[in-house]
Amino acid sequence: MEPDHPQEECGVFAIAAVSNVSIDIFYALRVLQHRGQESAGIAVYNNGIKTVKGMGLAHQALKTEDVRNLKGDLGIGHVRYSTFGSSTLENAQPIVVSTNYGDIALAHNGEIVNADKIMDELKKKGWAFITSSDSEIAVRLLANDIANTGDPVKSLKNLMSMLQGSYSMTIMIGNRVFAIRDPLGIRPLCVGRTKVGYAAASESVVFDTLGGGFIRDVEPGEIAELLPGEIKSVKTGLSKGRAHCMFEWVYIARADSSIEGKLVYEVRRRIGQRLAKEQPVMADVVVPIPDSGRSHAIGYSEVSGIPYAEGLMKNRYVERTFIMPEQSERTTSVMLKLNPLKSVIKEKRVVLVDDSIVRGTTIRQIVQIVRNAGAKEVHVRIGSPPIRAPCYFGIDMKTREQFAATGRTVEQIGKMITADSLGYISVDGLVDAIGHASGDLCLACLTEEYPMPVAGEKVRYQRKLDAFV
Repeated sequence: MEPDHPQEECGVFAIAAVSNVSIDIFYALRVLQHRGQESAGIAVYNNGIKTVKGMGLAHQALKTEDVRNLKGDLGIGHVRYSTFGSSTLENAQPIVVSTNYGDIALAHNGEIVNADKIMDELKKKGWAFITSSDSEIAVRLLANDIANTGDPVKSLKNLMSMLQGSYSMTIMIGNRVFAIRDPLGIRPLCVGRTKVGYAAASESVVFDTLGGGFIRDVEPGEIAELLPGEIKSVKTGLSKGRAHCMFEWVYIARADSSIEGKLVYEVRRRIGQRLAKEQPVMADVVVPIPDSGRSHAIGYSEVSGIPYAEGLMKNRYVERTFIMPEQSERTTSVMLKLNPLKSVIKEKRVVLVDDSIVRGTTIRQIVQIVRNAGAKEVHVRIGSPPIRAPCYFGIDMKTREQFAATGRTVEQIGKMITADSLGYISVDGLVDAIGHASGDLCLACLTEEYPMPVAGEKVRYQRKLDAFV
């Protein structure tokens, strides 16, 4: 079954402590598992960098014995969902290279827009690449620059000036560990305390699990060096404003995480509340599509006055990505994941609430499941505006042809998914619910205006069509 949601990106973690950190990194990756399920890896420093990594979920990819044998008091970790480069073990991270300065390990969440251009230029100079990952480009550029400067911080700044796109990275250079964030802050990254030191993570909820606490978000364009007793900050001067990915609040991040000062659960609840005001409907019950639609549905119920009920039960032991060759098998795979509670649905006018529609294939099948369970009417309400443009910054939405909204009106999409009605939140409503100015958000997949130059696309605030890159 092709996914009907924006596919998750990756999760990164770094820690510097006064004792062995491998188990803490493993736990952090389990907390960040929702951000990537293809591969997982850990790298620690112990007279050189030692790594373990593998394919699958963290507890499958990383054997307990291997993790316990990995000794070091600083390290980084990664869980991966591929958006650039294939899903293979050689692309699993952290990526490690050896240099005259020492070993370097890098873990990356995001996507480098100019990766192909950089790789082509370097290949012409005789460089060879082992993987198809844009992250290898970054680590090799860094290694090459350190060979010239001998200064990790200066070389990190130089790297950041060369890369265009989105990145939150955790990096070990010899026996030093850093966290860096792209100049627009597209991908999330924050720092906090653990019981034994200081750490950086894609989401704040990691620090709760490790018995510590969230301190702050890493600033766009910032280099943060982690030490057992402090965090050293270097402002690079590269920041060019902000463009935080709106999908972090809508779908990707865990509901109990805080991103840029906004608790994700509360944002999603406000989205649902605004959605109820903008897209009201006469109905008997509000039903979330689990798990991502739950917070939105609670907010919708609160404002609409329509009772909330769990009308679809989710089987949590079925893989998140389930690709079947035949339509009948794809339909069965949805039934494996979701089963209707007929007592909640039968003879009811149902409002199905979800966070987004990408292709429309899965939501169509869910509408049919609800109808077959006896619903009189099925009304679909969506907590993000129609997706109309590709993401080039780390979410697996690459072509306009895959989107349900391409070439269709909302009414036509509603008919396609066989709903009695379909309603999306507006862009203004979404921005208001998130609580950041639209100029501080990346809304490119909704507005078709990008926060940085992308070949063939319009840059936000750009007026002339002939100014397209």
